[in-house]
Amino acid sequence: MKFKFAVDRGGTFTDIIARCPSGEIKVMKLLSVDESYPDAPREGIRRIIAQETGVDIKGPVDASAIEWIRMGTTVATNALLERKGERMALLITSGFRDLLHIGNQARPKIFDLSIAMLENLYEEVLEIDERVVTDRTDCQLSPELKESWKTGTTLNNEKVWIAKEIDLDSVRSSLIGLKNKGIKSIAILLLHSYSYPQHELKLRNLALSLGFSHVSLSSEVMPMIRAVPRGTTTSADAYLTPLIKEYLNGFSSGFTGLGQSQVLFMKSDGGLTPMEEFCGSRAILSGPAGGVVGYSKCCYDEYKVPVIGFDMGGTSTDVSRYDGHFEHTYESITAGVTIQTPQLDISTVAAGGGSKLFFRSGMFIVGPESAGAQPGPVCYDKGGSELTITDANLVLGRILPEFFPKIFGPNNNMPLNKDKTLELFNKLTDEINRFLEAQNDAKRMTVHEVAMGYVRVANETMCRPIRAITQGKGYDTSVHMLACFGGAGGQHACAIASSLGISSVFVPKYAGILSAVGIFLADVVYEAQEPVGKVYRKETISYFDAKFADLEKHCTEHLTKSMKFFKVEIERFLHLRYDGTDCALMCLPKDTTNSETTSKYGDFISSFVERYSKEFGFTIQGRDIIVDDIRVRAVGLTDKDSGQDLEIADSKIPDCKIKCDVYFDAVGLVESPVYLLSELKSDHSIQGPAIIMDSLSTILIEPAAIAEITKKGDILVRLESSLGRRVKIGTELDTIQLSIFSHRFMSIAEQMGRILQRTSISTNIKERLDFSCAIFGPDGGLVSNAPHIPVHLGAMQEAVQYQLQTLVDDLKPGDVLLSNHPIAGGSHLPDLTVITPVFLKSGGNGKPIFFAASRGHHADIGGITPGSMPPHSKSLWEEGAVFTSFKLVSEGTFREKELIDELNAPAKYPGSSGTRNLQDNLSDLRAQVAANQKGINLILDLVDVYTLEVVQAYMLHIQTNAEVAVRQMLRDFGQSLGTNVLEASDFLDDGTEIKLTVTIDSDKGNATFDFTGTGYEVWGNLNAPRAITVSAIIYCLRCLVAQDIPLNQGCLVPIKIINPQGNILCPSEDAAVVGGNVLTSQRVVDVILKAFQACAASQGCMNNVTFGHETVGYYETIAGGAGAGPTWHGRSGVHTHMTNTRITDPEILEKRYPVILQHFSLERGTGGVGKFNGGDGVRREVMFRRNMTLSVLSERRAFSPYGMKGGSDGCKGKNLLKTRNKTINLGAKTSVPVKPGDVFILLSPGGGAYGTAD
Repeated sequence: MKFKFAVDRGGTFTDIIARCPSGEIKVMKLLSVDESYPDAPREGIRRIIAQETGVDIKGPVDASAIEWIRMGTTVATNALLERKGERMALLITSGFRDLLHIGNQARPKIFDLSIAMLENLYEEVLEIDERVVTDRTDCQLSPELKESWKTGTTLNNEKVWIAKEIDLDSVRSSLIGLKNKGIKSIAILLLHSYSYPQHELKLRNLALSLGFSHVSLSSEVMPMIRAVPRGTTTSADAYLTPLIKEYLNGFSSGFTGLGQSQVLFMKSDGGLTPMEEFCGSRAILSGPAGGVVGYSKCCYDEYKVPVIGFDMGGTSTDVSRYDGHFEHTYESITAGVTIQTPQLDISTVAAGGGSKLFFRSGMFIVGPESAGAQPGPVCYDKGGSELTITDANLVLGRILPEFFPKIFGPNNNMPLNKDKTLELFNKLTDEINRFLEAQNDAKRMTVHEVAMGYVRVANETMCRPIRAITQGKGYDTSVHMLACFGGAGGQHACAIASSLGISSVFVPKYAGILSAVGIFLADVVYEAQEPVGKVYRKETISYFDAKFADLEKHCTEHLTKSMKFFKVEIERFLHLRYDGTDCALMCLPKDTTNSETTSKYGDFISSFVERYSKEFGFTIQGRDIIVDDIRVRAVGLTDKDSGQDLEIADSKIPDCKIKCDVYFDAVGLVESPVYLLSELKSDHSIQGPAIIMDSLSTILIEPAAIAEITKKGDILVRLESSLGRRVKIGTELDTIQLSIFSHRFMSIAEQMGRILQRTSISTNIKERLDFSCAIFGPDGGLVSNAPHIPVHLGAMQEAVQYQLQTLVDDLKPGDVLLSNHPIAGGSHLPDLTVITPVFLKSGGNGKPIFFAASRGHHADIGGITPGSMPPHSKSLWEEGAVFTSFKLVSEGTFREKELIDELNAPAKYPGSSGTRNLQDNLSDLRAQVAANQKGINLILDLVDVYTLEVVQAYMLHIQTNAEVAVRQMLRDFGQSLGTNVLEASDFLDDGTEIKLTVTIDSDKGNATFDFTGTGYEVWGNLNAPRAITVSAIIYCLRCLVAQDIPLNQGCLVPIKIINPQGNILCPSEDAAVVGGNVLTSQRVVDVILKAFQACAASQGCMNNVTFGHETVGYYETIAGGAGAGPTWHGRSGVHTHMTNTRITDPEILEKRYPVILQHFSLERGTGGVGKFNGGDGVRREVMFRRNMTLSVLSERRAFSPYGMKGGSDGCKGKNLLKTRNKTINLGAKTSVPVKPGDVFILLSPGGGAYGTAD
């Protein structure tokens, strides 16, 4: 028998577990980087072999005694985070050099004016003059246009057009130029290469012949449709793989004879792969994946109940779920890079032991900033001056310095410094008590109460992603077991489980190194995948089965011949979606008896329909199901090592080592026994409160919990179920509970959004994410709004309050309201708002106790043009169906007939039509009702726990907290600007002025926003309902506060709005408003930010484009340049301010619609020039392949986005139509017929600059 090693090389520590030839298990933890050794994994292996054999090893390690080494590593993740990968260049189809920069055009944080985003990985871009075009039966392009086109055949034997063949000679000199600059690695992304890879293959051969060391092809890294995520994944692969190879070479060089040992690496999907096949794009979650495999083997295999993995580290916490099958996701974002590869579904939240603690405007805040390893928490005594969760646990007695090594202090030789931590906690406690005193709150907090408060807030922060992966996906959280691991998790697991209603916590014996254990127990996986793009029907089943057979043979031979596996299991997947949708699911088959309509491998369609129904709440009857990809996953099974059983204890109660005081919520300081895990035996039972110390972690057993030691040495903690238990707190403000309720309310709004996205059917809601969800108090005031679409923020509150005032005596249990009218808080007609009032089941005064609401942009609700976004509408009726206070559901009955009648009502007007997409309307409205019901159920759960009085009290407290933050911001602005009166104005393209005077009372923190002097209502559709102005103000206030405060009605309490009736911001009730929502709203934001001198103007437009014909319609909004600010350059090619919707991927666009996207990149030089430059707009060129109607609704074509403080203006936008013999300027707003071969060119505005250029 030989040594077997599993290694988890993390960013800070390297964990090693080994089975020695004697059968003994050895574990070791080392610093990943230390001057005393060159490589931590190799050093750990050397030390364990030396300990076991008694031979001091000098020089390279002899690998003849090693059977295998398995490793997971964060080398790739850390390189991505720190941007320390290989210098690389991107080769991309001509016209798309900035495609990966623009991405989906959405910004990650909607209130961050600087739009801070990590830059792309590539250093240079080389555009390749080639083009592949999809074949379409509805293409009407003339033969002359297609004269030079050639035909090609895809991997699945379908026809494509080669509109431009690649010219390698012209590429050669450019590649030589890149190589001369020191570029060694290449990523290649050509449009439609997922199905037609020939051009990419030719480029790779050329690049390798010229001496490039590495080339990544998008057609091989991830052969799936959608160019942007495929391209970013390929870039990551080219950026990281050379670094990984360099690391592997360095690791291998420390051994002799390593070729005779099996060396495997953990991939992001939870499977192992040979060292020589390990690559950057599959390595991102290498370490965390080991943890998921670890608890699945240690916990699920033993108890057979669904498990939630809870891995709490120093800077973040990973949560995941396992119920007998690994849950994979095929797209995620790591360090700002979209990765499209199979990976375990792991959610990360920025809350860990090193998370910093803040007190802001009366609220306890934990993270997301982290102290890191250097300088670390205050108690490390390495220069850290900001308190962390680790410091809080130390103060509470949950961390025991005497059990920690003396590796702290300036010279790394001192114990944890509790005195310094207490000193800073005393200062923080004094600050909190001064705030409470200023608020006339008689309560005073102790240091322990403050520290405990932060721990409770951190726990709630970590509960949010757990609720998202369980409740958010339709699972009952309480039926799970919580598997706790990671260095800090044991101090929080019991409290988190209790908060979630979970009654058992599993702490593996090797919890501190569980990722290494998972790597030890993992199977070897080899996968193959090919694109298909065929309809699943009786005639195509034989094709799929033949493909499966080919891929299975390839994968099996790889594992049996190359890697000598005797036990191989095959998993077969089809990547399925309904025709006309983007939402594809990777499906395993269900067992079935063979029939002519199913594959011989099983029933994929039943599996898809069942899973789709569970995920999204509905199925689409009569719609074709498309097979996008075929995938085979071959699993080489590892022999499971069950390990040795512990000695059985003579007595149930063990001897404790020492006793110490530990602080618990609602109990206070309690003398608690401390046990060493190494001294505990099977069947030992420990009654909480207690602490179990492991050499690698600390496990806190809460009062009333019981910990049992299993026969394998794991800890099983059983808690009293908290389900149905009422928490007794008062209605008076408690700053800790304030933070907890803030998290709970926000979590509810987020889960409503997930339900709406899952259950909706339209592209606008499901894929472009043009929706918002929120909860409201009994007065209709906004309590919590998930950060979805900014233009919806204040408008939804106006909509709820209108219904409350109008239907005050006509609201009954089971009613659901539908509204979109501008006088009723609507933004524009396609935004349909569904409002659900909630009543007490018994008792009460017959009035709603709160409301849930959701607003979604429907693709069509009738009117004079498809898409219900007419550029030239003059009256509201031209824009579609109108709902003021329509009962969508009346006392539990869905009023479908009446709804259909209203949606078709616009047809009674001349030149107008009823809805053109009735079934999508009905489905999406049902989805909105379901999302509201989800929010209601979650709030009623809160009511069951805390009482209605307490929940309503904290709705008010959270609004008051937002009010406090805004008042402080106004005071600060009044003092910093040196004036209490701020003025600004700007113009719409038709010359209408938006004028604002802000008067600030710096003493009280009040402000008046006075729009007197703004231009009259217009004969057009730029009129903006009052709710739009409210949304713009609340958005700007939240941006100006510049900290994470609850976004709710409280923000507006210090604000008085003067908006005279009859101006463009307060129009008559029949005024056309479709442009007011998407265009005027942006100008209002520009004027407010101009008044506060916050930043230069952004593009000030959403660039609305609609095209279609009788049966097809498409709508998109297009990015532009962001304005620069006092410390930042404006971001280029991004959506700004009042919108944040995504744009359709180029390959999806061309696959689904009769167009060719010829160009989509930044239009350089369109941003203003200054000390900080404005962001550039974009250039987007679309060629039409058949007769259609094009509609454009845009702004900033006449007036430039302003610069600030001496910075120059951004460039205006343009809308051009290039026909066969001329180019026409279409103006800002138009609707025109287009012919095959016509090209629409949109140049979006740039952002203004800030400050005078040096």
